[in-house]
Amino acid sequence: MKPNKSFLLAKNQHIEANRRLSAKAKRRLEKSKAENTIKAYAADWNDFSDWCQDHHQCELPATPETIVNYMNDLADDARANTVSRRVTAISENHIAAGYSGSKNPAKDGMVRTAMSAIRREKGTFQQGKAPILIETLYLLADCFKTDDLTALRDRALLFVGFAGAFRRSELVRIQYEELTFTPQGLMIFVPQSKGDQLGRGATIAIPYAPDPQICAVRALQSWLTASGIKSGPIFRPFTRSHQLRPMHLSDKSVALIVKKYVRMAGLDARQFAGHSLRRGFATSAAQHDVDALSIMRQTRHKSEKMVHRYIEQGNLFKENPLNRMFHP
Repeated sequence: MKPNKSFLLAKNQHIEANRRLSAKAKRRLEKSKAENTIKAYAADWNDFSDWCQDHHQCELPATPETIVNYMNDLADDARANTVSRRVTAISENHIAAGYSGSKNPAKDGMVRTAMSAIRREKGTFQQGKAPILIETLYLLADCFKTDDLTALRDRALLFVGFAGAFRRSELVRIQYEELTFTPQGLMIFVPQSKGDQLGRGATIAIPYAPDPQICAVRALQSWLTASGIKSGPIFRPFTRSHQLRPMHLSDKSVALIVKKYVRMAGLDARQFAGHSLRRGFATSAAQHDVDALSIMRQTRHKSEKMVHRYIEQGNLFKENPLNRMFHP
């Protein structure tokens, strides 16, 4: 991504130029947002910046009219949620530039009205990737060769990813030192995640599954024994000579591994992605009548809105009125 001098969230010039702040304070202030969030905002701001250049408009500070015109051009091809995310990026970058409160053009009533109109016209429904359900895990389990080191790693990654309802970034960053095996199963400490910006951390419990074929705990134990990993990242890439590298996998690798095995299982890989594991856990839990709060405890969602979407999807057939008609 090309550097953009007007994007201030990554390296805020106002913070850097403030002589009253210590170097330590500056470093902490620049880490107020997660790295992945900064990358997403940078991409969104670059799109807005390019549009402004093409239309000979000032991007920083922008006027409410400029933002509204950009939103309407964007809405011709993008979803309402994408437009909303771009407006958030524009707003955050203006705040970083010192335009907060009423000075922030993205908070103007005209922008809010435009966003409401776009949502009303386009709707807010998003078709997500297909979930990997418990039934899908059995299909995947048949695809692993237990004498192959790569397969042992991939099986552990997929089963732990599902059982722990991990985000891709969380999954690939799990460290050996964060694992605790108990007679009941496995506990994994997550130091920080997307929903835990203050870094309080959370412990995820994964019990032994009754069926060893889809047991995440046993799959991880087999991988750790075969790989000899005793410290650092537990999910690592291989060199060309099939030696383990000392770093963790990239989060993009999760999607590639998911697609590889669903394809081997005879499913359409285009419908699945890294998020299919986390979504699959929530959907499967809903199908098995797990309550929303218990699901949220494992997924670490802070809002019930997304969890209830998973529950609705999981109950589409279970609570379908046709079932009562077919089975009176």
